[in-house]
Amino acid sequence: MKKALLSILLWPLLALALWAQAPVRADPLAQEIGEITAELDRISGLRQLRPIDYERIPKAGVKAFLERRIQETLKPEEIRTQELALKKLGFVPPDFDLRKTVIDLLSEQAAAFYDLKKKKLFLIDGSADFLQHAALVHELAHALADQHFHLDKFIERASQNDDSALARLAVMEGQATWLMSEYLTRRGGQSLRDFPMLARLMAHAGESSFGQFPMFDQAPLYLRVTLVFPYTQGMLFQQAVIEKKGQAGFTEVFRNPPLSTQQILHPEKYLAGEQPLRPPLPQIENQRAYKTVTDGALGELDHAVLIRQYAGEQESEALAPELRGGFFRLLESADHRVVLVYASEWSGEPAARRFFAAYEKVLRGKWKACTFESRSPEALSGRGDDGYFLVRLQGARVTSVEGLPSREKASRRPEGPVPAAAPAID
Repeated sequence: MKKALLSILLWPLLALALWAQAPVRADPLAQEIGEITAELDRISGLRQLRPIDYERIPKAGVKAFLERRIQETLKPEEIRTQELALKKLGFVPPDFDLRKTVIDLLSEQAAAFYDLKKKKLFLIDGSADFLQHAALVHELAHALADQHFHLDKFIERASQNDDSALARLAVMEGQATWLMSEYLTRRGGQSLRDFPMLARLMAHAGESSFGQFPMFDQAPLYLRVTLVFPYTQGMLFQQAVIEKKGQAGFTEVFRNPPLSTQQILHPEKYLAGEQPLRPPLPQIENQRAYKTVTDGALGELDHAVLIRQYAGEQESEALAPELRGGFFRLLESADHRVVLVYASEWSGEPAARRFFAAYEKVLRGKWKACTFESRSPEALSGRGDDGYFLVRLQGARVTSVEGLPSREKASRRPEGPVPAAAPAID
């Protein structure tokens, strides 16, 4: 089973397991958990079906646990594959260490977590009282949802589609963040349902660490954006669904989950049932000599980050919403040459042409050396750090092949009619 690009980044936070357990003794925390859970039940309508097990763990042990957990659950090849994809697509630099960065990020920020496999809540000692209380509410919201929707299986169903996997994470984290925020707001006698603007303010308040988390602040843009996205945009997505469907919206987002980050960013597309497209990938010469390393959908959020990183925030905000679907595949030869094949479908030829121009900046930015050997209004070819490339504009579609061993293989891409993109349904 293929892993989603972001699963390694968020899964440890969502599904930590196998901590050496100590007997749970009588604890005042049990009463607090009961009171919070009862209130979350009243807000969401998700009734508690069974007691929620919990345990305290020392802050000093979190990093060692994460290292063990990753070693136990992820094979070195899986980590290599996800790191390779991030590098080939241009999201992280060539010397980026994914495993180390993930451990450092999660160790720095963890205050509590709910283990999806063991069905157990862990509270990390040493966190500030308010932070831990808020984290407790958030994780208890996960526990309630898990009792109804089996969150581990909910995530696994999207493991072959990176963009839909991030959309499902946004459902999980967005709902828990909304419930946490509503719980805290009700302590002040108000409700997010009555003050949508307050929901937006609370969601965006979490987008900056204000120097509290140095490792997060130093992480590549892609990681910073995609780690925050499920909480902030996921919360706003849940707010929009609740405004439309009321309390039934808490159940609806799990039974009929969004298919893309675009549906999270634009809830009206989710409510209207608009589906992302999956454009066909370009072919390369002797493709049978290559094996597939990984593939997956690239959605609006991925493209927004890519354009922002290399062409600027203004261009990103204007262009990324015009995406209709994207897909990539990494192919590896017997001599370990890795080729990226990519395609994206846009709202029309003007948007595709604009992205075609922005993608030239991506190529120049992600490589130390980039030489363009031929160019026309519909094609760019040349050589980058890892081999030859060919980028094409065909109507509303942009395709790219990168990392080929020779110019001839780049120039012999089969021509012919461009097939229509299909809905991205797995």
